[in-house]
Amino acid sequence: MISGLTLTTLVPATAAHASSSELPGEPSAPSDHAMGSQIKKHEHGSVVTNRVQSLTTDAEPEGIDVSSHDGNVDWPARASSGMSFAWVKATEGTSYKNPFFTSQYNGSQSAGLIRGAYHFALPSNSSGQAQATYFSDHGGGWSGDGYTLPGVVDLEYNPYGENACYGMSQTAMASWIRDFVSTYQERWGRAPMIYTSTSWWNMCVGSAASDITAVAPLWIARYSSTVGELPSGWDAWTAWQYSDTGYDHDRMAGTREGLEKFATNETATPRH
Repeated sequence: MISGLTLTTLVPATAAHASSSELPGEPSAPSDHAMGSQIKKHEHGSVVTNRVQSLTTDAEPEGIDVSSHDGNVDWPARASSGMSFAWVKATEGTSYKNPFFTSQYNGSQSAGLIRGAYHFALPSNSSGQAQATYFSDHGGGWSGDGYTLPGVVDLEYNPYGENACYGMSQTAMASWIRDFVSTYQERWGRAPMIYTSTSWWNMCVGSAASDITAVAPLWIARYSSTVGELPSGWDAWTAWQYSDTGYDHDRMAGTREGLEKFATNETATPRH
């Protein structure tokens, strides 16, 4: 069962991306999908090609998310450019591990960034419990050390086949996510974040997961100058992936102090 988690409202390195003939983040190996790769494919009309300026407030921390497609990242350069945090892909399904995970995860922390790990979910392949356990066993854990962000489950369009929702009903999808969130929360003492887009969530989950949205902070994907409508069940966002130029660029709601408190699970700082 998902326990309650109070959300207090406070309001150039060269990347080793896929070739130009491929959509960035598409796999060079089986199960090697980058965060947002399928959202870009299905919601390409909203993708921006230039870095958006003055998105919300200058005080909000900037960060990036990376995967194997980004290879060896120059983390000191990222820190010097103003990045405060990073999320690193750890796993996908129950068989894929990012071969660059250790260097990316440790390198970001060594450069002074607060970092976390994410899991690319394949809900039709195995249970939420199995994938949360695999993620937890291969880098997806959390601790209150002050420089580790909660793990993230990346929920987006099915990269295999035509059915965007993995052939699952909204009720079945909500049950899968509930399994993942509960398993992760029971192991680490806090719920994971959920990364998704409004279009995917409303189509594949809808209103079937109000208990999940009450405890899992939202990381919204929308490549634009505004966040726009939020997915069903959330009235605030905690992180926002707003650009895919170079590295994927993200913002956290709140301030650097709020980011540090979020890392230690003192508070979350969602923005309405």
